[in-house]
Amino acid sequence: MSELFHVSSAPHVRAKDTTERIMLYVLLALMPTTVFGIFNFGYRALILILVTIASCVVSEWVYDKIVHKKNTVGDLSAVVTGLLLALNLPATLPWWEAAIGGVFAIIVVKMLFGGLGQNFMNPALGARCFLLIAFAADMTNYSIDSYTGATPLAAIRAGETVNAMDMLIGRTAGTIGETSTLCIVLGAIILIMLGVITLRIPGTYILTFVLFMAIFGGHGLDYQYLVAELCGGGLMLGAFFMATDYVTSPITPRGQILYGICLGILTGLFRVFGANAEGVSFAIILSNLLVPMLEKITVPSAFGQVKECKITEQIKKIRKGKEDKKDE
Repeated sequence: MSELFHVSSAPHVRAKDTTERIMLYVLLALMPTTVFGIFNFGYRALILILVTIASCVVSEWVYDKIVHKKNTVGDLSAVVTGLLLALNLPATLPWWEAAIGGVFAIIVVKMLFGGLGQNFMNPALGARCFLLIAFAADMTNYSIDSYTGATPLAAIRAGETVNAMDMLIGRTAGTIGETSTLCIVLGAIILIMLGVITLRIPGTYILTFVLFMAIFGGHGLDYQYLVAELCGGGLMLGAFFMATDYVTSPITPRGQILYGICLGILTGLFRVFGANAEGVSFAIILSNLLVPMLEKITVPSAFGQVKECKITEQIKKIRKGKEDKKDE
């Protein structure tokens, strides 16, 4: 019998899930929000979704060809990035600007840093923030045939009242995928049931945000106000679909909790004290940058490695003293 043993590094128990399968699960969970966005905003939303997905897929394929890397389009991560980017865009955005956002997400944020697993921030949100800076007027134009008023968060900041039920259903102005809280929650339930995500990050994020707004929002425990803040903007979409990104979120349980707390505090700071009524995208990106530090301070100690107590140290000293006396 051969004495050669093939030893591999941990973990030795391998899950059946692949990157492609997980991305399929995410796409499935995003379908309710996507279908509602197309129904709510019409053909313009559909065009933007198709353009961003196509630009992301083509960008990744071309980059792999140029640098002579194995084609990675088949893992569907570029499709997920394109769809998430589209859901974070207003339906009125010109299609060519959306295409630029897709190229930026894949080439600059993802591929130049090594591809999937190496990017330091969420590609879709990185592209959205880039578009906000480059095309601020178009990215904040939510006026469309169905909705011509301000977004719910802008109305709240102006001191106006909003209809929480409309925000739950999605009959409001906003980006393509952020309006219907019910559809987002339905997708989140699908992800949780399939085991793709847990409630550790989104739960901590939402709870921290609610506490922050109750303390600093100026409305106390006003149920109507807190529900409107939760349902308004991209908080729910960001909490369940982007803050939980495997690559840009901590892997340690305690790190995930601290990460959720950072997200809640930063989002609250941007909304209450910032110039913009929103703040989810920048909160997630800034928290992405903190992930290495959060993982470093929350890495669990090795199994069986504990600090010696004082009694053990005293016993060692006594034994050492007895041995020294015997030697004398």
